[in-house]
Amino acid sequence: VQLQASGGGLVQAGGSLRLPCAASGRTFSNYAMGWFRQAPGKEREFVAAISYRGGSTYYADSVKGRFTISRDNAKNTVCLQMNGLKPEDTAVYYCASGVRGSDEYDYWGQGTRVTVSS
Repeated sequence: VQLQASGGGLVQAGGSLRLPCAASGRTFSNYAMGWFRQAPGKEREFVAAISYRGGSTYYADSVKGRFTISRDNAKNTVCLQMNGLKPEDTAVYYCASGVRGSDEYDYWGQGTRVTVSS
């Protein structure tokens, strides 16, 4: 399984970025997908998740109302739309593929760096 995240970059506070993640190697539509992030000097944290059909989404409190996760099962992609970015959103963002029947994730992308300047 391969997960390729992209779309990171440098943006001013209040700006927006869209992070797509392309998946291959197994039936994409059978698995929940998630986004995580790791800021410098901090542990990796959950950002958002979406169920395998896209009917349910989940967000960390810190991004609720600003970030939106979506998926296109026909294109094997999951996206994280980030609006109203804050300097504290600065991190490397990772997409991950879920383990069926659990809240665990077993495959991870290489990460894409997001830097938000104040």
